[in-house]
Amino acid sequence: MGFNIKKNDTVLVVTGKEKGKKGRVLSVMPSKDKLLIERVNIIKKHMKPNKKYTQGGIIEKESPLHRSNVMLMCPRCGKPARISNMAFEDGKKSRVCKKCKEAIDQ
Repeated sequence: MGFNIKKNDTVLVVTGKEKGKKGRVLSVMPSKDKLLIERVNIIKKHMKPNKKYTQGGIIEKESPLHRSNVMLMCPRCGKPARISNMAFEDGKKSRVCKKCKEAIDQ
């Protein structure tokens, strides 16, 4: 099964404790079927001082979510929608919103 969500897409969390939150995808991990979403699924992690965190202490950061728990937001209709892949006459492939039939490309 293909991975329809890409970096910098806007997604809506549809299940779990973060249900209803929207965010931008920071990174995609296709091997694990997980996504890292900005300001969603925040965890607290105890860190020793290092070069990045010279103070150390308790750090808040995003934790990955499974891709089945999110839906891609269509930029045109603004609703969460399922996505299909479509090939156009000129040979280009694109992701298409199944609700409004609009191509989702940046």
